[in-house]
Amino acid sequence: MRLLVTVCALLCCALVCSELLHLEADQDTSVPSDWTHVGRAAPHVKVELMFALKQQNIDHMKSLLERISDPDSQQYGKYLSLEEVASLVRPSELTQKVLGSWLQHHDVQNCQTVVSQDFLQCAVTVEVAETLLQGSEFHYFRRDDQSLVRSLALYSVHEDISQHLDFVGGVHRFPPKKQEVAKSLTSRGPAEAGFHLGVTPAVLRERYNLSASDVGSVENNSQAVAQFLEQFYHPADLAEFMSLFGGGFQHLSTVDRVVGTQGGGKAGLEASLDVEYIMSTGANISTWVFTNPGRHESQEPFLQWMVLLSNMSSVPWVHTISYGDDEDSLSTAYMMRINNEFMKAGLRGLSMLFASGDSGAGCRHLTKENVFRPSFPASSPYVTTVGGTSFKNPYKVTHEITDYISGGGFSNMFEMPDYQVTAVNSYLKTAQSLPPNGYFNASGRAYPDIAALSDNYWVVSNRVPIPWVSGTSASTPVVGGMLALINDQRFRKGLSALGFLNPRLYKLQGKALFDVTEGCHMSCFDELVQGQGFCAASSWDPVTGWGTPNYPEILKAMLDA
Repeated sequence: MRLLVTVCALLCCALVCSELLHLEADQDTSVPSDWTHVGRAAPHVKVELMFALKQQNIDHMKSLLERISDPDSQQYGKYLSLEEVASLVRPSELTQKVLGSWLQHHDVQNCQTVVSQDFLQCAVTVEVAETLLQGSEFHYFRRDDQSLVRSLALYSVHEDISQHLDFVGGVHRFPPKKQEVAKSLTSRGPAEAGFHLGVTPAVLRERYNLSASDVGSVENNSQAVAQFLEQFYHPADLAEFMSLFGGGFQHLSTVDRVVGTQGGGKAGLEASLDVEYIMSTGANISTWVFTNPGRHESQEPFLQWMVLLSNMSSVPWVHTISYGDDEDSLSTAYMMRINNEFMKAGLRGLSMLFASGDSGAGCRHLTKENVFRPSFPASSPYVTTVGGTSFKNPYKVTHEITDYISGGGFSNMFEMPDYQVTAVNSYLKTAQSLPPNGYFNASGRAYPDIAALSDNYWVVSNRVPIPWVSGTSASTPVVGGMLALINDQRFRKGLSALGFLNPRLYKLQGKALFDVTEGCHMSCFDELVQGQGFCAASSWDPVTGWGTPNYPEILKAMLDA
């Protein structure tokens, strides 16, 4: 939608003398080790800035989401349309007028907005960007064959403008480094006769009790994966995967829709993994792939995806995303606004699942001490975060234990939401061994919420079957596919989509899930914790959440209106 910028009778003269304020004062502007500084960006170079306008009715949106997501509420499942969400959060006329005048004053005209008018994307030159965002200074950076334009200096705007903006995207934030999802085959010994040789769709169906008849059948059902950082899949790989591993149940072998631009060259292992396993678990369900090659020098791919969702009236019901960054590398303003976008998705009945990460509790090395390092968006209170498990015997369908890489812990940014207080406090009181208090924030949002197998998957990528692929990038689409199957059954009964799952999931108190009680995940290697983070325990824990799905039981529990 093209924004028509109107001129105020008078541009706010107070800008001349008002105080300059940093919108993202706590944003980490250091250059990640895998990026190299190339040089100053010329004044005429084009960059795309994403202005996040202040939204209205945030408190009302939060309370409404709580009611819509609570199965005990009379408003449960009464979701809003995109237009209704837009009317709820749309910035005030004053905000739109002030920012429109400010941009036109600087001759910024090439802008686009969204239905809710709370994002404004503008193509400007570096010279104009540095005038708008005082203190910014754009430079080129390179990683492998990727080029990026970013400012290492914090930007500021006049106080009169800051009242109407949350942050400006496309200025800071380097894309996180891709995680290696494959483990070496040589790290495993030979399999014994009669044992399986890795996780496949058949193994998952056996473990989680999905029958051949547990496939989708409703036309209006849908699921999606989102890819960033130059990750994309090959349709030929998906067809080959289904040919090798899709026997025994009805399935689709092609994606229904690709939103965005598929990159060229080799397929990404993570993208192949995501697509193949959401489509084999959520079998026979229409699947979309949101893809952003990430080559545009001034975009923030994750932010671009969020904005795209907020401008599409028809989108899949379940979204799984294997993407994350360290909380401490992001500004408070950025994370709080992204939280609002997750709330908007929940109001529309969308289920947003994020991988918990593959670094255990993480570790941040401070000057005098270490602390655990939570990941975002995994730590958002408005998404469902998926951890990882392994088979006790890696070659047999046995009970599950913690996968030591499974991300989990406590947010340093977000308070513990009401829906999980009882479960988390119970863990903190009864856990046999906890890390020292100084390593984590016991009052923060705790994650993950649920888990699934994340170890030793078979994936077809670039037409080659690859074994021992591991990571919560695997467990997340598996859970997503099962939620899409549950939606399918709910739609057949005339019920609403599951939407934001957590309030309902925590009310189950572990019912219908396989409790994982063995194993710990990794963390800081120092004298106090010696590489160990949190450990699994009965009921909820910050390694595997409530455990892994027993599909027939969780389906039964989720079919209540």
